[in-house]
Amino acid sequence: MPPAPRRALIVIDVQNEYVSGRLPIEYPPLSESLPAIAAAMDAASAAGVPVVVVQQDAPGDSPIFAVGSAGWQLHEVVASRPYDHLVRKTLPSAFAGTDLADWLAEREVDTLTVCGFMTHNCDASTILHAMHAGWSVEWLSDASGALPYATQAGRATAEEIHRVFAVVFHTRFAAVTRTADWIAALQAGQALTRGSILSANLRARGLA
Repeated sequence: MPPAPRRALIVIDVQNEYVSGRLPIEYPPLSESLPAIAAAMDAASAAGVPVVVVQQDAPGDSPIFAVGSAGWQLHEVVASRPYDHLVRKTLPSAFAGTDLADWLAEREVDTLTVCGFMTHNCDASTILHAMHAGWSVEWLSDASGALPYATQAGRATAEEIHRVFAVVFHTRFAAVTRTADWIAALQAGQALTRGSILSANLRARGLA
């Protein structure tokens, strides 16, 4: 039987900006994602899994995440719970310009469980960064969330963005799961597995 994963829970940017500020998360709804984040943090703490909280910083004149502003503050769901390390960042990836990689290596973590906001920005950047650096990655799809976008390239709803990123993550970058299933795997000491590009494409074409 393979050894149990040496996990760390990475809780990304659960800040008021995404709840009561200028960037309200739409999908999954906050009524689902915030309780899931709380459940993941509680389960990790109970299992002795280190919890890393990540916080986005922006200059004082920024319209979002300005350090010291109400929107920059950690949301109560996270702020009221214990965590082992705080990472403050200025770029999307929780690894960029921070001590996160060294902190994880010192604790011999081999598997990162990522949740928080946003699916398509800081979650995605952190997941891809971690996978390329050699960590196994898990992503809690119901403990994360997306916003709608409209740009010169087109429009997409929050649900569309979240769904597509979840599908793509699971082909190569992360084992995508829901929080309840992750807690069960955590308590059983089991690893979660992702899919592959080939199997995903064959299945989509009705060949698997």
